[in-house]
Amino acid sequence: MKIVFMGTPDLAATVLDKLLQSEHEILAVVTQPDKPKGRGKQMQYPPVKELALKYQLPVYQPNKAKDEEFIKKLEEINPECIVVAAYGKILPKAIIDLPKHGCINVHASLLPKYRGAAPIQWSIINGEEKTGITIMYMDVGLDTGDMIMKEEVIIESKETAGSLHDKLAVCGGQLLIKALKDIEHGTAIREKQKDEESTYAKMLDKTLGHIDFSNSAVEIERLIRGLNPWPSAYTFLEGKSLKIWEAAVEQEESEISKDSNIGKPGEILEVTKDSIIVQTGGGRLILHEVQLEGKKRMTVDAFIRGFDLQVGKILS
Repeated sequence: MKIVFMGTPDLAATVLDKLLQSEHEILAVVTQPDKPKGRGKQMQYPPVKELALKYQLPVYQPNKAKDEEFIKKLEEINPECIVVAAYGKILPKAIIDLPKHGCINVHASLLPKYRGAAPIQWSIINGEEKTGITIMYMDVGLDTGDMIMKEEVIIESKETAGSLHDKLAVCGGQLLIKALKDIEHGTAIREKQKDEESTYAKMLDKTLGHIDFSNSAVEIERLIRGLNPWPSAYTFLEGKSLKIWEAAVEQEESEISKDSNIGKPGEILEVTKDSIIVQTGGGRLILHEVQLEGKKRMTVDAFIRGFDLQVGKILS
């Protein structure tokens, strides 16, 4: 099929790469505008644009998907199908109705669960045991269109949003190729979503990462994994932000933690050569990898060699 691909981040680039290796023809790529990044605020291409330019594909970066000139350009290109993967903008009906085989979305959850912007992260934060990819027809709603194919992916006990993202990206590319074959041959089966079973995976922001130690150790550990690598979970130590990159829930009580009355939420109970044990609202959290404001990310054993960390300090 003749396809226009719309996507922006790394996940979309992985899906596009798989599509480029297939028999389908990519007529053009649409992605979000370049954005300044880093301390120097230099303009940076989205990952999808970088890949498209490598293959010398036409790239379009409209500020708004409903821009009339952009829609006219799509009409001129006249794709048989538009494939969307994490594009980041709502498509107007004029675009959804344009290709004869429709707009197909690669969504990183098992719909109707986790509609919205951050399904990968919320599946970990909420303690799901599995997630997956759904290939679906797009409509004017937010991830509400008819489903075509699904594939489950297990969420491992130490899965981070980053590692799960990479798994789902590969799965999404592979499943898309299977779905496109059925769509092209007219054998794709449409399955309506049950709206009453839907959940919303709201967009992430940095404030979500501020750890509330009155929550349980289990909840906090999931938050840490779910926000790794962005926006990251953090607390404050002596007025400086302290990112927590890796932690574990204490499974066997240490001598000091056998007294259930000891420790306030956020209080450091014990410092060993390679761990920091912190009281939470339910159980104790063992910190393994941290990053103090202005410093590099490091294991706890390296951190405590350069920081005089005392038992009794409160992480706020």
